[in-house]
Amino acid sequence: MEQKDYILREIEKIGQIISSIRQKLFGGQENTSIIAEKDDVNEMLLKEINFDLDKFLKLNSDDSNEYLSKFVGFNIENIEFLAELISQIGFNDKSEQSKKYLEKSLQLYELIIFKSKTYSFDREMKIQIIKNAL
Repeated sequence: MEQKDYILREIEKIGQIISSIRQKLFGGQENTSIIAEKDDVNEMLLKEINFDLDKFLKLNSDDSNEYLSKFVGFNIENIEFLAELISQIGFNDKSEQSKKYLEKSLQLYELIIFKSKTYSFDREMKIQIIKNAL
């Protein structure tokens, strides 16, 4: 019972961290540069859950799945939050790296489809938008 409570707290913690990062980047009144914010995202993820975004972006699909599995709390919902965050960075980034962010986001959505037992029209729409952008 205590182990289950710990896992649920970790799942909620990761979801809240990713949501707060998304809010900082794309919500609110501030109109700051997305390029300056990407470093903040990596720093926040490293500080809060020891997740290295730069390292994660360089991994292939199998290695990405293995990397995510090392973190207690990365369930389907949190992986989808991460995919959404990375795709938003990719869409707002005007540099050459935007393609890398979109490809990683697409990779995460494909992982979600593989792991999930439910079909989502919203998810499929996001995948099509990313594919069209690539």
